[in-house]
Amino acid sequence: MSVETKNIRENISLKGSTKIVVEFFEFALNSILFQRAIYPPEDFKMVKKYGLNVLVTIDDSVKSYLKKLLTQVEAWLNAGKISKLILAIMNVETREILERWQFDIQIIDEDNKENRGPGGGKKQRAEQEIKNEIQAIIRQITASVTFLPVLEDECTFNILAFTDKDAEVPAEWDDSDPHIIQNPEYYYVRNLKIVLIKLNKQLLQ
Repeated sequence: MSVETKNIRENISLKGSTKIVVEFFEFALNSILFQRAIYPPEDFKMVKKYGLNVLVTIDDSVKSYLKKLLTQVEAWLNAGKISKLILAIMNVETREILERWQFDIQIIDEDNKENRGPGGGKKQRAEQEIKNEIQAIIRQITASVTFLPVLEDECTFNILAFTDKDAEVPAEWDDSDPHIIQNPEYYYVRNLKIVLIKLNKQLLQ
């Protein structure tokens, strides 16, 4: 059964450097790979983060892939050129897309009031409060195994980044289709929208 899983959160404003956002992606992606059994349990180790025991990969090739990806995501965040990150899970043999985990990113430029989205004029949350929100999201990713169907066939994954047309993209990266699922069922793990506030053309530090 095809499942499209979205994470969309209203008005979480991450005010500060992109470090919090990139770190969140690192642990969220690792958690999904573990919980959906894309790799065997022995390929993960437990670390303490956000007051939780979180599983992260120890596979060198996966670690290298995620590090390279997130380094580029950080560059796009700093440049305000990324709007969406998607982890697509697919059948190894048929390449059928089985799940699609979507993270929406909104970057608000306070110098351009016409482009301000939800939350643009609201007081930013303290870093600890944001981390508490992230903790809740990671908990719900962990709990997803209780309601998502078991992936019975061998699966792999692909990560897609939706960027502006003028964004700089590494030469070795290819364009891809959006990995849309036909007639999907939607499971809302938690309402998550990542909002970066830009003031005076610079992300607040």
